[in-house]
Order: sequence, then C-alpha cells, then structure tokens
Amino acid sequence: MRRRDFITLLGGGAAAWPLVARAQQPMPPVIGWVGSSARVETAQVAAFRQGLQETGYREGENVAIEYRWTDDHYERLPLLTADLVRRQVTLMVAGGIPAVLAAKAATARIPIVFTVAGDPVELGLVASLNRPGGNLTGVSSLSVELGSKRLELLHELIPTASLIGLLVNPSNPNAEILSRDAQTAAGVLGLQFQVLHATSEQDFDAVFESLARLRAGGLVISNAGLFNRRSEQLGALSTRHAVPTIFQFREFAAAGGLMSYGGSSVEGYDRLGSYAGRILKGEKAADLPVQQTTKIELVINLKTAKALGLTVPPSLLARADEVIE
Repeated sequence: MRRRDFITLLGGGAAAWPLVARAQQPMPPVIGWVGSSARVETAQVAAFRQGLQETGYREGENVAIEYRWTDDHYERLPLLTADLVRRQVTLMVAGGIPAVLAAKAATARIPIVFTVAGDPVELGLVASLNRPGGNLTGVSSLSVELGSKRLELLHELIPTASLIGLLVNPSNPNAEILSRDAQTAAGVLGLQFQVLHATSEQDFDAVFESLARLRAGGLVISNAGLFNRRSEQLGALSTRHAVPTIFQFREFAAAGGLMSYGGSSVEGYDRLGSYAGRILKGEKAADLPVQQTTKIELVINLKTAKALGLTVPPSLLARADEVIE
C-alpha cells in the first residue's frame, strides 16, 4: 500500500469514529407527564424540572419529557396514559387523583411518581407510606384532612350563619369523603349543611345562584382539580355574589376570595423531580417513602371582609400568615 493511500484510509476511518460513537450512545430516558393544562401547570413543571436538575438531569439534554394534557376532559386519561405506555416511557408523572388512578390502571411496570391531596393508602395507590411496595410513590398533601378546619374557620368569622354550602366535583374520587367529613364537622358546630355540585366551570354561576336561594351564609370549596385550576375565577365570583368563601390556595384569596387555608399548589413538585431523578438512576419506586407536605398557610383578604360587612376577630387575624388589605 502506498503511503498516500494509507494516510487517506486512516483519515477516512478517523472521520467515521465520531459517527460510530454517536450511533452507539444510548437514547436519553423519557418521562411521560400527565397533566390538566400546559397553561395552568407552568409553575408545577418548573418546580419539577428544578428537582430533576438537582439529581443531574436536564430536560432536552440528558432526559426528555413527553407531555399529555387533558384540558379538564378526564375521560381522555385512559387514552393518554395508554399512549405513554405504548411509547415505552421510562417513568410517568401524574398529578391529581384521576390522573394517578388512570396511570396506575395503565401499567404495573413503569414507575409512577404522583402528587395527590389525600391518603394514598386509603386511595389504594400504595401499600404503606414508608414502603409503597409497587410501582408508585410520590407526595401527598394535607387537603382532604383540612376541609373540616376550613369550615371551622369560616364559622369563626361568620358565627351567625346557620347554613353553609360545600362545593364538590362529584367526579372527584374524594367527593364522598369530603362531603361526609364536612357533614360531621357541621353537626359538631351546630350548622346546617348543603352539598352543591359542579362538574365544569359552566356550573359555577348556578352554584352561586343556588346559594342565594338557600340563603346560605357562606361556602367552603373542596379540593378538586377543576376548582384548583380556577381558583382565581372562583375568588372573583365569590366577590361578585358577595358570598363569604374559603378555599385552599392563596391565589383564591388574592383574587378576591375571603380566605384561603392550605398548602401551595406547586409545593411537592420539586420533590417529584428529585424522586424521578433517583428512579432514573436505578432506585425503585417501591423503596421510596411517600412524602407528605406539611406547610399550611391561612390567608385573609381584609378588603373583601370589609366589603362583605364582616369584622374579622383579632384572634383570627393574629393566626393569619398573610392579611391582604
């Protein structure tokens, strides 16, 4: 072989090495995200990415995320989760009870990290909090357990009200538990109680009109994905209809609702990101304990209280984490 041919052959082979190396590199893992809406879950996605980055994974670099949005059509969940299973995603993220139940029904093989408001054991998601035991783990928040406390706070602010309404979404798996617990708490407080239903935002106006007909003294809004994603709209409606109302998220009080009592809608998603990274590195969901968020805040909109002609007791103001004036 002539020297020039040898150099040409060697140079051609060297040029091919990077192509071969790139071809042999493994594909990055893919996370399947099942959520309600890209518009309303922007902060949750950002918190998840932050937790994921802390374990060394960055979307678009060494991990990909496939998003599936229901746009509040829960009937789509079986199809969306089944699609992610067909695509053989490495891991799934599900927020809210309907999404988690759909993901659990879709696969017993792919790890699932979840966030729910309620007891994951009672919901049948895990065997125990410390040892989930299956392919699911994640974060649970105190929300269902706080429903009775929200009723107590509203009663403390409007002690003369004899009838209080509870707004629930009957399609939410927690609706029956929420109604039962609130009814028990109302009995203890000596209150009459009326459960009102809404399955879409088109029902909201009818709910507030029903409260007027019932002459209800106030309204407790239960935790549900439909209401969580429209907390600002519900806050504005409660102001327009002059109904003393309490809900879970600060956004509700900031939009004109009377009070909010609960945790953050974003808190916990950074922990999901951390758990996702650990699972991608080889840990098993069955061995990762379900974490529980514990941060609870009471927010009172004093401006709304004054507009409703209500005087907030000093003892209640002293317990508030934030007062909006």
